[in-house]
Amino acid sequence: MAYQETTVTGYGTRLKGSLKGIITGIIMFIIGTGILWWNEGRTVRTSNANKDAYKETTIVSNIATIDNTLNGKMIHTSGFATTKDSLIDHQFNIGANAIKLIRTVEYYQWVQNAESKKKDKFGGSEETVTTYTYEKKWVSSPQNSAEFKDPEYKNKNFTVSNIESETFLAGNVTFGAYTLPTFLSRQISGEQVFNVNLSKEKIQLLNSSVKSVLQGKTSLLETPYQSNGEYVHVNANEIYLGANAATPAIGDVRITFHKVMPANVTIWAKVINNTFEEYHSDNGYSVSALAMGTQSLDQTFQGEQEANKTIAWLSRLLGVLLVILGLKGIFNILVILLKVIPFLSNILNLGVNVVCILIGLIWSLLVIAIAWIFYRPLLAIALLLAAGGLIYFLIKRSKAKKQANSESITTIE
Repeated sequence: MAYQETTVTGYGTRLKGSLKGIITGIIMFIIGTGILWWNEGRTVRTSNANKDAYKETTIVSNIATIDNTLNGKMIHTSGFATTKDSLIDHQFNIGANAIKLIRTVEYYQWVQNAESKKKDKFGGSEETVTTYTYEKKWVSSPQNSAEFKDPEYKNKNFTVSNIESETFLAGNVTFGAYTLPTFLSRQISGEQVFNVNLSKEKIQLLNSSVKSVLQGKTSLLETPYQSNGEYVHVNANEIYLGANAATPAIGDVRITFHKVMPANVTIWAKVINNTFEEYHSDNGYSVSALAMGTQSLDQTFQGEQEANKTIAWLSRLLGVLLVILGLKGIFNILVILLKVIPFLSNILNLGVNVVCILIGLIWSLLVIAIAWIFYRPLLAIALLLAAGGLIYFLIKRSKAKKQANSESITTIE
């Protein structure tokens, strides 16, 4: 069953909270404005850096030998990235000849979910009813059940072993006659299942460790503990620590392994002797890219430009959201002051939300437009016109409402 917790926040406490909210709101407003301004400069400079790199790029078709004439130049080329390194996971004594060896760990745990419903009371207080529900899930890290609200689930979690997820990366990845630096080789993708083969000694050691943990957790076990049971199960790329992988129990751990094998890749980077580094544009921004498979220079360039646009829009969305939430935090005190009469405060809250959204959007458009004056003058003019049109619409609408109200009063008289 669900567990509920009810708390009441007094009117005075809510007022104090709203005063703190003003400070938080100002900080959020400033940060949001800063993000909007910084993002426009970042977007333009990144785009210009990509264009500069594109103009200076030499397309290379053969990387079988080192060409000294390319030293210091930005090149675009495709080839086979490979390695002779053997990556070893010493915790399980397994290894593979691969560019990456990836260990992913999951824990079967009780997870607490919380859903809160707030209700204003006459006099300005607020009642919050929080409903806590619990479910068993595979999660990436152990859950601290000591902090659970429901006593029935408190301290119910444990794990038979604490193991961290980890990625092992080859230190020597060759690309034709060249060597890929780490910042490029870590971008190579294409995970494949890596089948595990544990030694008998390792299985026995793990089994003994799990049994030792279980013996100290007998009160938490969901099934009767069997002292002669086997608690280490290996199947393909998975190591399962628990009684039965088909019916997981709290405390069980599963570890899966994947590898990234040598593959054809396309790189866009600056040659430095027998390796590569990022291209540094005159505006201070750097350019480099690695894509899977074979791509043309135009495809790689367009991919980087599209990625830049995606980051730009996500940053704009974040900045606008912070600005609006900041304004909401600043003006929320007006709503709290009227909480003694919940019905009226709800109406005011709706109005404050609308005003904060409108002001936030206008402010954000103005900040972006002013930033564009420095970076994109022509687009800035269009954006300023859009902001001006929105302001004009609001003013015109306000005047129309006043006129309608005035005519209504005259008619009644």
